[in-house]
Amino acid sequence: MRLIVKLLINSLALYARTIIVAGASIVPFAPGGTLELVLTLVLVAAIFGIVNAVVGNFIRIVAFPIYILTLGLISLIVNGLLLLLAAWLSSLFGFGLVVESFWRGVLGALVLGLISWIIGILLRPIMGKKR
Repeated sequence: MRLIVKLLINSLALYARTIIVAGASIVPFAPGGTLELVLTLVLVAAIFGIVNAVVGNFIRIVAFPIYILTLGLISLIVNGLLLLLAAWLSSLFGFGLVVESFWRGVLGALVLGLISWIIGILLRPIMGKKR
């Protein structure tokens, strides 16, 4: 259940990110209606989650000394690169996330993280997760 909720939170955050950050858009699969857009958002969120879980954790482990030296600021660059990787993987299917440049990816990853965090805080009482 929590996996589905996190996937929906990331989908909503991806949609909000495309509205807030210029230079990023979602290309739904054909014919491009509302249902196709929603399914594309869910698929892109799943791709981003898999990329973040597999590649992101490997990078965080290998680059741990750099994280310490930069006091964690390198995570913005890493998250931007992971978002670009997810955009590239989704474009292989002919639909998905489009990011114009590296810095738009970094800004988009920052906005995506903030929106996911805020939505997660709002839904925490409903889901019953305590911290």
